[in-house]
Amino acid sequence: MRLRGRKGIRESLVQQADLVVLDPRKHKGQWSALFGNDRPIYVEFGMGKGQFISRMSHKYPEINFIGVDMYDELIRRAAEKARNIWEPEGLKTPPNLKLALANIEYAEEVFAEGELQRIYLNFSDPWPKTKHARRRLTHPRFLDKYSGLLDGLGEIHLKTDSRSLFEFSLNAFADFGLQMSNISLDLHAGGINEEHVMTEYETKFVGQGVQIHRCEAIVGAEALKRNQASRLDKYRLLPAMPQVE
Repeated sequence: MRLRGRKGIRESLVQQADLVVLDPRKHKGQWSALFGNDRPIYVEFGMGKGQFISRMSHKYPEINFIGVDMYDELIRRAAEKARNIWEPEGLKTPPNLKLALANIEYAEEVFAEGELQRIYLNFSDPWPKTKHARRRLTHPRFLDKYSGLLDGLGEIHLKTDSRSLFEFSLNAFADFGLQMSNISLDLHAGGINEEHVMTEYETKFVGQGVQIHRCEAIVGAEALKRNQASRLDKYRLLPAMPQVE
């Protein structure tokens, strides 16, 4: 991706230390201290222009969010968007959001084992050529990284418009031994699903009638137990089948 940004972007980001983290490796294992609390940490890898992570931080103030991207210009745009979203609250700095400049390839150098509770992968590059499969963010080599970074309640939430990437991801999750839930081949089939915060791409694609695919992969042991218990409760509430005499 080539981005044409404004002159002096890095200087602008340096001046936004309240929101932007330019050397996230320094905070490995210390992100809770940076936020000043021990709330769960949700991370979006490849946040783009930051609409999703900014709106999520505003919608769920009880959660700490980190948006990660490797491009200065996207960090700048995300910072601007985040501040605009929180401005009506009278806050210059979003209290539960950090934007980190980092390459996902080195995620384990930025976050410690068990430091995260949820990872969002939204509209990642599908890398459609077979020879590029290792670059897909749901490739087993990345899943291995994520599983180490996530805690006992850890989950991976995936959204994409690419049918081929979705199929690849479902198989990768299954091969990695992860249980999946809330699988949808067309998330907004009945109209905009207001339950889900949308990204810039998602807003555009839904307007064009493009199907959005989504699923959740359960990673943490405690998360798996809770998911299984929830499913059992749901089945118990199903009406009994009438007996045939």
